[in-house]
Amino acid sequence: MKLFKNLLESVKPHFEKGGKLEKLYPVYDGFATFLFVPGHTAHSGAHVRDGIDLKRTMITVVLALVPALLFGMWNVGYQHYKALGETVGFWDQFLFGAIKVVPMVVVSYAVGLGIEFAFCVIKKHQINEGYLVTGMLIPLIMPVDIPLWMVALSVVFAVVLGKEVFGGTGMNILNPALTARAFAFFAYPSYMSGDKVWINTSTEAGQSVVDGYSGATALGELATTGSTSLSPMDMFIGSIPGSIGETSVIAILIGAAILLITGIGSWRIMFSALLGGVAMGLIFNWVAPYATSPEQQSFMGTPFWQHLIMGGFAFGIVFMATDPVSAAQTTRGKWIYGFLVGLLCIMIRVFNPAYPEGVMMAILFMNVMAPLIDHYVIEANIKRRKKRVQVKVKTA
Repeated sequence: MKLFKNLLESVKPHFEKGGKLEKLYPVYDGFATFLFVPGHTAHSGAHVRDGIDLKRTMITVVLALVPALLFGMWNVGYQHYKALGETVGFWDQFLFGAIKVVPMVVVSYAVGLGIEFAFCVIKKHQINEGYLVTGMLIPLIMPVDIPLWMVALSVVFAVVLGKEVFGGTGMNILNPALTARAFAFFAYPSYMSGDKVWINTSTEAGQSVVDGYSGATALGELATTGSTSLSPMDMFIGSIPGSIGETSVIAILIGAAILLITGIGSWRIMFSALLGGVAMGLIFNWVAPYATSPEQQSFMGTPFWQHLIMGGFAFGIVFMATDPVSAAQTTRGKWIYGFLVGLLCIMIRVFNPAYPEGVMMAILFMNVMAPLIDHYVIEANIKRRKKRVQVKVKTA
């Protein structure tokens, strides 16, 4: 590592003021601070001295996503060969999945970081660290067969209109990764929904497998047939159709443990979102006998705990709802925010069978509401303090 550090130090004068590459200093600074802890500190204002900087925090989140990424690669290959009716080994399944998933990750980072670098050079400020996580999240919440150019276009929309127009990392009001998914979902719905997009069913010759093969997710089956052929254990392990990184609850729980142990993820948001999902699921279980249609009765009657391991619920509350920028900031606000995310997710699933996955909409809606929640929490605290002061004055 010392060799790399010496190399960076040797070329640094070219990027500093007066150097030939002065305009590209944000790019140099981004690579240098990514590889090594930055040597500069704050010069004014109140700040906290700590042993970890924002880049190290973001890298920890990326590491927490690795179990879901690796499992997703294997599951892509597993679902592919299962659809073809072929029996192959673990490494063949993993290799096929890697060939499909890695290009999506490369495109996401190349396009997103390219835009970040361009904005930093134009605005003459440092590289924003937030895209280290966003660049990994976007491929993990996409179907395996989405064209790479759609991934790139979704990234452009998320970074430019979802983040940079608000001022960059720390200023955006919506989760950038979910903004990318929302754009892809509404702009190209046939590539983001249905039974055919979750599994790659093409042969080596590029031909599709026999017509009639269903690659529906558990939620998709519930919405169309009122039941699912997938077992709860399959849903928990993750060997089911779905977005690349959202299927395995086990892999997601490993990531959640990393975030909680390191203190990066908010346990309040995760736990309250879980409570919200359980509460809404129990309410629907209670009113299921009174549903007017068999389909809705079946969806409402789904055991509340199964909603927690279906679709992107677990992935959403662990990696999306806990986004420190777009989530609530106050302690009480986090409890309210998380609870409503879980509650709304299950509500959207049941009341809108045409859109059985409600995590994206629930989190984006609560992103918008988070500042309002914090505002009223702070106002309530101020009123309580004023009352305590008035009581003390009267008793004095």
